[in-house]
Amino acid sequence: MEVLQIIVGALVLLLSIVIILVVILQEGHRSGINGAISGGADTFLSKNKARTFDAFLARWTKWIAVGFFVLTIVANVIALAIKG
Repeated sequence: MEVLQIIVGALVLLLSIVIILVVILQEGHRSGINGAISGGADTFLSKNKARTFDAFLARWTKWIAVGFFVLTIVANVIALAIKG
């Protein structure tokens, strides 16, 4: 079981690094003075957001986060099975 713990731990570590990188690559969603000048979120580009790279990263952030949480729960279950 120790090998399984190491594999799951390495996957959790890898997913945590990937999710950090994906979040850093995303554009900020602040609507400060630039949002007021350009018309806010009601622009042509925001209507086609489903096709942008930012939308792609947002979708992948959700899936990577789900995988991270599932692997974390699996790691805890394995640790409890070994301990008990």
